[in-house]
This record gives sequence, C-alpha cells and structure tokens, in this order.
Amino acid sequence: MPEIHVDHISASYRTPHGATPALADVHLTVPRGTVCAVIGPSGCGKSTLLKAIAGLLTPSVGESRDEGHAASLMAGRVTIGGAPVNPRQQSIGYMQQNYGLLPWDTVEQNVRLACRIKGKPVDEAVFHTLCAKLGIENLLDRYPRALSGGQQQRVSLARVFLLRPDILLMDEPFSALDAITREEMQEVFLHLWQESQVTTVLVTHYVEEALYLGQHIVLMSPHPGTIARVIENPLAGDEAARGSRAFQQRSQELRAAIRQMIRRENGADGRMTGPARQNSQAEPAGQDGPDGKGAE
Repeated sequence: MPEIHVDHISASYRTPHGATPALADVHLTVPRGTVCAVIGPSGCGKSTLLKAIAGLLTPSVGESRDEGHAASLMAGRVTIGGAPVNPRQQSIGYMQQNYGLLPWDTVEQNVRLACRIKGKPVDEAVFHTLCAKLGIENLLDRYPRALSGGQQQRVSLARVFLLRPDILLMDEPFSALDAITREEMQEVFLHLWQESQVTTVLVTHYVEEALYLGQHIVLMSPHPGTIARVIENPLAGDEAARGSRAFQQRSQELRAAIRQMIRRENGADGRMTGPARQNSQAEPAGQDGPDGKGAE
C-alpha cells in the first residue's frame, strides 16, 4: 500500500464576502499501511484536507462544493506512492458519514457499485466472504431504506473493501451512529483493516475513536486549518487497552490539547487570534512536546 504525502497545501473557500482561508501550508506524511486519525475543533479544515487528499480540490479543476461554498486548492500538491493524486488513475476509497448508498439500488448493487464505477472486476469469493463477515449476506435483496444505520454502515464498509483501494479516506464515518453501534462498527472496521492494511486517513470528532484506530493522530488548529501536532499512538488497535489507565490518560491529554487550541484561538478577551504554530513532526505518545506538557 502506498504512502500519502501532503506537500504544503493551502486552500480557501469563495463566499459572497470574499475568499476565506480553509487550510494554510499543511504538510503531512501518512506512512504506508497505517491509519492516521485527524482530529481538532470544528472548522479546522479536517474535511477540506480529506478532499484535497482525494483529489477533489485541484488547481486545474479549480473548485469543489462544501456547505454551499466553492473551495479551491491555492498551493501545494498531494502524492500517493510518489505519484500526483489522480482519482481517475488511482483507486481511492471514500467513506462519508451519510453512508453514500444509492436508495434505488439493492444492498448487493450498492456493494458492487465502486467496482462498477472504476471498471474493476468483482472477485466473487471476496464479495461473499465480505458479506458474510459483515453479516449482510441475508440482506442483499433489500434497499437502504429497509436497513438500520449500523446495517447501512456495514454495506458501505463492504463496498469500500471490495474495491481494494490504494488508499482509504473516511470522513466521520461512524458519527451518525449511537454510541454502542459506533463502538461495534469501529471493531468491524479494525478487523477488516488488519487484513488489508490499506493506508487510511480517518477524520473524527471523537477522541476515543482517534486513540483506538489511529497509529498516528493529527491535531489540527483552526482559522485557517494548520497541523498543530502529529502524535505517535502505540495504543491503536489494542482492544484490551481501551479500558486501561493509559488510554484514559491519553484521552484526557488529547481533550486538553483541543481545549487549549480553542482558548488560544479565542484569546483571553474572546477575540480571534492567529492560528497555532504548525509543527508536523511526530512526537511519541506519552512524551513531552516542546512545551513540556505532552499533548496539551
């Protein structure tokens, strides 16, 4: 699986009031065969970063749509395995929080959809194995409206893993689920990922999700979006560690780091201040950062 390299990209949105910076000089490398979890305050550019990696924001195409506004990549580039990102040439799996299922297609048709769009033949053995592992083999003739949220997410997972993508991008894929179902789907994803080890970028609002799934955790600061810190996370994928004191301590540190960024952005008097200093050098989890406070 190829690595992902984000090379000093900047992006902005055009609104009726002019251009609004969304990302500023973001530099990041996601090692091959790892999960990188991206977390930070609302409005810090997490989803915009994911779109840039997916090749949806390019200087040549010029714009994409996000919340009714047009976004464009102003500087920098993204490479996958050393080659410039190109969704037509590369296989990029993209999971959204609304599952992305076509309501007029059956479960089976939705699972096969990505392969059909990319013109890739479906490995029937893999198709049936995935459906069995995800517990949807008896739902193939149903339509999305007849499925629960958890079942729809299983269909979405089956589709993206059947594609066998070069990279996988996930934009808060489990956020619409209740807490119990969300944890269940994290387990399901992790088991599938461990078999393929596809290079993955996961955007999330949930600290525990970032800690459980991400070998690397990217903290982003807002206005405009920059990378405040990249943390190596040895707790990723360890189900036994989920209830440990170390996991809880790391969770508290990440929350403190996000709260600190929000306070710094708002300033002591409530006014917006400049973005946090960007530092995309990885720091081993549990060790002090430059300010001597670990992730805080």
